[in-house]
Amino acid sequence: MRNGELTLRGEHAPLLVIHGGAGVERAGMTPQIEAGARAAMELALRKGYAELKAGKAATDAVTAAIAVLEDDPLFNAGRGAVFTHDGRNELDASIMDGSTLAAGAVAEVHRVKHPILLARAVMEHSPHVMMVGDGAEKFATEQGFELVDPAYFRTERRWLELQKALKEDAAGVPLPERLRALKHFGTVGAVARDSEGRLAAGTSTGGMTDKRYGRVGDSPIVGAGTYANVACAASGTGWGEYYIRVSAAREICLRMTGLHESAAQAGKAVINDEIPQMGGDGGAIILGADGSVAMPFNTEGMYRGWIGADGVPHVAIYDNDPLALPPPTP
Repeated sequence: MRNGELTLRGEHAPLLVIHGGAGVERAGMTPQIEAGARAAMELALRKGYAELKAGKAATDAVTAAIAVLEDDPLFNAGRGAVFTHDGRNELDASIMDGSTLAAGAVAEVHRVKHPILLARAVMEHSPHVMMVGDGAEKFATEQGFELVDPAYFRTERRWLELQKALKEDAAGVPLPERLRALKHFGTVGAVARDSEGRLAAGTSTGGMTDKRYGRVGDSPIVGAGTYANVACAASGTGWGEYYIRVSAAREICLRMTGLHESAAQAGKAVINDEIPQMGGDGGAIILGADGSVAMPFNTEGMYRGWIGADGVPHVAIYDNDPLALPPPTP
């Protein structure tokens, strides 16, 4: 203790980076939504950084930050999840501890208030990595999670988005590629480095508007939407089918560990080159063990931010928003 505050145990400067989804467009933005999103990101950063400042693990910071975004109806995760074609909310999440390569994931749950916390429970209290649907919710009950009524996740904004999509389906409206892509956006995620130098990554989503047939994207798939090892942590947001095909999050980290690329170089290669060449788009947040940060994306905007030694949240939304990244701090 020093001056009544717990001092950090390790020698590394803690760092937390978050995203609230790529695919943000100015045309669909209002001053109220923009202000609310910035406030929510700042709160998520403060909550997560408080865990790091208290000397806790990177996984604690990741879950604390993501839980805040899952509670906010502005984001496509938790309470703000989009609706499937059948009018349901189906939630996915995953988390990975880079220091041990332990991971946990859940998919297609519809009564779990904080899917990221259940993913962590799968990692820490089961021999498995992924659980889905009713089985995951049975496990949640056994672990003491309180299940909520599915109506908890309903928001009028998301319901109207589904109704619009259903009308377009019925009319056989051919959507341009840009609008088809927008259905896939809205994931939230976090990556963190704690005072011991351990890295962690987590991602949570409500999936894509109007999805059918139990579709699952990249967010709960370790290696696609989430990955962390001793050198890198990454969380993606975008058109999940493409992130799955290239194992995007792991590919970024392998480029950093095997090819010794920087976070910026690896992010550009995967997010801005490889995925768009296949027809997909999106973004990611990347954190290196050396404290380097990259936030590549190829859409008009991506909710994003970071917090470090100064304890001040730094957030941005659009591609031309000024957002200085933290300098590498071993």
